[in-house]
Amino acid sequence: MTTFLLVIIYLAFISLGLPDSLLGVAWPVMQSDYGAPLETAGLLFMTIAGGTIFSSLASGMVLKRFGTGNVTFISCLLTAGALLGFHFAPSLVWLIVCAIPLGLGAGSVDAGLNDYVATQYKAHHMSWLHCFWGVGATFGPIIMAQFISEQHSWRNGYLAISGIQFTLTVILLFTLPLWNRVKKNSNITIIEEPEDSKGVFYNEDAKHVKPLQIKGVKLALISFLFYCGVESTVGLWGSSFLVNVKELPVAVAAQWVSLYYAGITMGRFITGFITFKMSNRTLIRMGQIIALAGATLLFLPLPSTFSLVGFIMVGLGLAPIFPCMLHDTPTRFGKEHSQTIMGYQMAVAYTGSTFIPPLLGFIASHSTIGIFPFCIAVFVAAMLLSSEKLNTLLTKKDLLKRKDKSSKAF
Repeated sequence: MTTFLLVIIYLAFISLGLPDSLLGVAWPVMQSDYGAPLETAGLLFMTIAGGTIFSSLASGMVLKRFGTGNVTFISCLLTAGALLGFHFAPSLVWLIVCAIPLGLGAGSVDAGLNDYVATQYKAHHMSWLHCFWGVGATFGPIIMAQFISEQHSWRNGYLAISGIQFTLTVILLFTLPLWNRVKKNSNITIIEEPEDSKGVFYNEDAKHVKPLQIKGVKLALISFLFYCGVESTVGLWGSSFLVNVKELPVAVAAQWVSLYYAGITMGRFITGFITFKMSNRTLIRMGQIIALAGATLLFLPLPSTFSLVGFIMVGLGLAPIFPCMLHDTPTRFGKEHSQTIMGYQMAVAYTGSTFIPPLLGFIASHSTIGIFPFCIAVFVAAMLLSSEKLNTLLTKKDLLKRKDKSSKAF
């Protein structure tokens, strides 16, 4: 029963990933149809991410009130309806209106499912969970590119994705009783409790400290800010960069961006196996270095084929970072605070999605989209620096705790 519920959670993450990559690949055609300036995509993206931030911050209250299963079903229904609205939208105003439920549908379910898997399952399940997000994010651009190349119709692309979302919604509806049955059996331990489940930064004197006051939390939040900033910026502006700077056809650019998401997807699938041999901390560091190398390939004056390699490398590098950081949350800060901190992390992550891509769009509209690869490299470097500073704090604190335990033993 627990395994079947995990399959349902995987399907829910496909539904989360499907809409995330659509706007970026469709925007070059949408921009022409609406006669809109380049930075309008940033406004739409901000609206979607703003709704997600709001629902992430409210996730604790909403999940306790309605339960994870019901919230997942309603969220999928909201996104399906919003995507259908994109298909029919007669003007930019209607696109903005439809962007609100598209964002609201993602936040609560994202925070709830991430915390559930982080506290109940091992690290490889978190990687595979976000691999399924990548499945949705990869097939989104492929489907959209197909409709753009064959019918020159981004609207039908949104209609097709909406149909898939409604299908997933029906599946979630018929499996709602499963969530209640699993909840009744929740006294059965899914994974073994670690020797110390209170987190590296836990101490008895700080038991009632507010989560944001725990040492290291703010550095973790900075890492999440820049991670989602990088991931969403590449997804939103990658196609525009390839079309306007590398002079690729729109359909080809969309396919290349889908390979970026494929890199994330395959990377997370592989990461699920690597977690048996490597720690989350090592995987996060390796991923950031690979992503930085991929971003460097993008701004070097090389043939366009190297840009494809760069996009795939950035995707492969980003693959382990997000799930490993999420899964490390209870280990870093303790299960007692993990649900609250998880909500903060998701909210800050979506803040990065809200403001960083539009900021690049605003700068690019007043200069050139050619600044795209340089900005990606800077964002990855900032994420790497904050992550390494947090690792230094974790190492020091862990050594202090071990010394304290050794002294008490004697």
